[in-house]
Amino acid sequence: MTAIVAAISPYRHTREQARGLLAERFVEVYVKASVELCAHRDVKGLYRRAFAGELPRFTGVSDPYEEPRDPEIVLDTEAQTPEQSAATVLAFLDERGVLLEDDP
Repeated sequence: MTAIVAAISPYRHTREQARGLLAERFVEVYVKASVELCAHRDVKGLYRRAFAGELPRFTGVSDPYEEPRDPEIVLDTEAQTPEQSAATVLAFLDERGVLLEDDP
């Protein structure tokens, strides 16, 4: 079974712990987007509130985001469509032989 988990993990040590637990089964996907683009895409207004100082320790604004050093996959969401990003992930998993015929 393949599980794709979207986890907010802004610190490298947290991601390294997950990698340590899962070993070769762990695939780090860096969903790359600038803070400006994230703010532009933000439908909840969280970035606006963070820039106004209303949300302390907001990742990328008042709290750091530590970019991955060597992720298996980089999705540049400023250059790729969501469909292209999804295809990149699925192609990687297919190459690894992780996807089965019955997987979507």
